[in-house]
Amino acid sequence: MLKIKIESPSCETCQARISNVFCSLSDDQAHDMSIDKSCTFYTKGQLIFFEGNRPSGLYCINKGKVKLYQIGTQGKEQIVRLAKESDILGYRSLISGENYNASATAIEDSMICYISKKTFFDLLQENSELSSRVMQLLSHDLRTAETRITGLAQKPVRERLAETLLTLKEFYGTEADNATINATLTREDIANIVGTATETAIRLLSELKGEKVIDLIGKKIKILNREKLIKIAQVYD
Repeated sequence: MLKIKIESPSCETCQARISNVFCSLSDDQAHDMSIDKSCTFYTKGQLIFFEGNRPSGLYCINKGKVKLYQIGTQGKEQIVRLAKESDILGYRSLISGENYNASATAIEDSMICYISKKTFFDLLQENSELSSRVMQLLSHDLRTAETRITGLAQKPVRERLAETLLTLKEFYGTEADNATINATLTREDIANIVGTATETAIRLLSELKGEKVIDLIGKKIKILNREKLIKIAQVYD
C-alpha cells in the first residue's frame, strides 16, 4: 500500500501544533518548521514506522488516531500507547538515539506530518520552553508506564478492561450522544491494550453489556453506566 503525499498544512495556523509541545514556537520558528516538514496521508491499518528501525525525525498527528505496539515472542501485539490529533510520535527514540521500541499504525485514516531530526533538535536548542515541554512529556510517559505496569501486575482482567474503557472515553472523548467512545477499535485491539486474550476480552465485554454497563454497536462501545464502570475498575476521580 502506497503512502499518499499531500499538501502540507501550515504550521503557523495548524490547530494541532497550537495544542501540543510546539505551541511555544515563535512565528519564525513555526514558519521554518512548516517549510522543512512533509505531510503524508495514511489509510486505516497502514504502518507509519516499525519497531527496530532507526528514527531520522519525529511525527506529528494533524488528523486521525494511531496505536503504538510491541510484538511479543509469539507474534501477539501489546498496545503500549494510543495517540490522537496533536500528539507527537517517535520522540523518545529520536532523543535517546535508539531504535524504535514500538511500531505505529493508523487505526483510522490519518494525516501525519514528519519533522526532520535536525529541525527538531535545532528548535530544542533555540526554544527553552519547547525543551521544558518535551521533558514534561517524557516524565508523563514514565509515570504512565509505571502505573500500567502496576495495573498489569495487580489488577484482574475485568478491572483492567473497565479501566481501559474509561481511559478510552477520557482520551478520545465521545460522540454527539456523550456516551459512545469516539474511536473504532477491534476487539483484538482492546485485548492488546488490556493485556489479555481476544476471547477473554470479548467475553468480558459481553458480560458488561449484559449488566447494562455498556452497549456494543458494531465496533463502537457506548458507556451506559459510568459510575458502575468506575466501581468495577476500582479507580477514583
